[in-house]
Amino acid sequence: MTILGVDPGTATTGYGVVRNSRGNSLECVSYGCIITAKEKTPGERLVALEKELAQVLNKYKPDAVVVERLYFFKNLKSVMPVSEARGVILLAIAKKKLPMFELTPLQVKMAITGYGRADKKQMQRMVQQTLKLSQIPKPDDAADALGLAIAGIFLTRMKGQYTVAKKVAI
Repeated sequence: MTILGVDPGTATTGYGVVRNSRGNSLECVSYGCIITAKEKTPGERLVALEKELAQVLNKYKPDAVVVERLYFFKNLKSVMPVSEARGVILLAIAKKKLPMFELTPLQVKMAITGYGRADKKQMQRMVQQTLKLSQIPKPDDAADALGLAIAGIFLTRMKGQYTVAKKVAI
């Protein structure tokens, strides 16, 4: 099973691809960021995001996608563009007819560290250890996306292949 994790953003969207190999070991297939040009209009940035995410979906052919769910915001200025980016991401996934589910940062932290209030460094170290990477993945958006993919694999193992992934949210 291959899971794509997506950490949404208008300027930077992180993605991480993790494969659950035989024997339940996890393998990091790829990770990175989709970065949109600051000089573009908001609409042009969203078009670019959809196009690049479609390329990631075509290249890695995930069995399911996990997208970070927004559950609170500190700044109304930033939550609206992120919500718009999430909409484009959900559309790109729906166009591919892929199972998709959403997890909050708290759910990801619980799945990976067992502690919902783990800090960013703890999360990054656990992602590194879980995937047996030589160093902590950078940038942070890509590391977060790998965390989403790992949590998605853990949760599908617990709940049964894709019965959970076919639902929009856990």
